Amino acid sequence: MTLLDLFALFVLIVLLIAVVGIWILLGMMPGRIAAQRNHPQAEAINVCGWWGVLTLGILLPLAFIWAYTKPDNQQVVSPTDPGTDALGK
Repeated sequence: MTLLDLFALFVLIVLLIAVVGIWILLGMMPGRIAAQRNHPQAEAINVCGWWGVLTLGILLPLAFIWAYTKPDNQQVVSPTDPGTDALGK
């Protein structure tokens, strides 16, 4: 192996490590964004982000959109809450 062969191998390995690092970073980003924005479904968004990486990007855009949306703050009334009927009134 010549010096140029070794240099090409080194460049190939560095590029492979960079691609893997970026792919891992893309998998982590939706979950971190959701956690920073105090999203109530941050853990589910994190799982969707990792599944998006495993499915080669199919679910990744969905995870990013989901991380940036904020669900309506609807108050959930438990059925055992005194003073309310079955409809929550």
